[in-house]
Amino acid sequence: MWQDIRLLNATANALLGLLALALLGSALWWLVHRPLFTLREVKLEGPDHGALQHVSPSTVRGTALPRIKGNFFTANLEEVRVAFESVPWVRRAAVRREWPNKLVVVIDEHKPLGTWGEDGKLISVEGDIFTANLAEAEEEGELPEFNGPAGSEREVVARYRDLMQWLAPVELKPEAVELSGRYAWTVKLSNGVTVELGREQNRETLKNRVERLVRIYPQLVARLQDRIESVDMRYPTGLALKASGLTLAPETKKK
Repeated sequence: MWQDIRLLNATANALLGLLALALLGSALWWLVHRPLFTLREVKLEGPDHGALQHVSPSTVRGTALPRIKGNFFTANLEEVRVAFESVPWVRRAAVRREWPNKLVVVIDEHKPLGTWGEDGKLISVEGDIFTANLAEAEEEGELPEFNGPAGSEREVVARYRDLMQWLAPVELKPEAVELSGRYAWTVKLSNGVTVELGREQNRETLKNRVERLVRIYPQLVARLQDRIESVDMRYPTGLALKASGLTLAPETKKK
């Protein structure tokens, strides 16, 4: 072996190469861990550089920042993203580095549509369930109430939007929308009247029942004023009505 000059040269070159790589690695480690690259700022912004409405710096300091480890080079951006998405009101977060010691976090906030269930949760306009301060969510007015089986959130939100459109001719809005465990719909209107709409037998079932209510509603109001408490639209051609001191129901079987 010691007489093989080419083998000796190759071995020496390999050792020198390894030494050079070790020196380079050490230099990079030393450079990466310089104080210059210690994270000095985490900047929060909304989509398209917009302002955030609900996510506050104080909340971020208490929940997300303690979970950020490392510096400009070593911070794991996926872990940072997860940390920020655990903050109340944050629907989605995207993180990027900004030279030499800053992280920029772009936050997409939940937009509250209403409350969900009885445990204080909120539902967003996208149909996502999230937890946040109800008082903050209702700064611009009381939110409608929603409820339904697990997994039905987006269906309930979609039906709420349909009801807003269908009820517009009589200037009423759904104040509460509930889908029961038997998948029957109940709606409480903005005037306090409860409407039983029943189960959807096809795509037009609820629309037809609401349109039937809208056609007859002005006559009901003219005769009963504000005495109406509930209306049952689960009958094929008629309705059942409960008002203060009065109950009317057709003889046909409801569905």
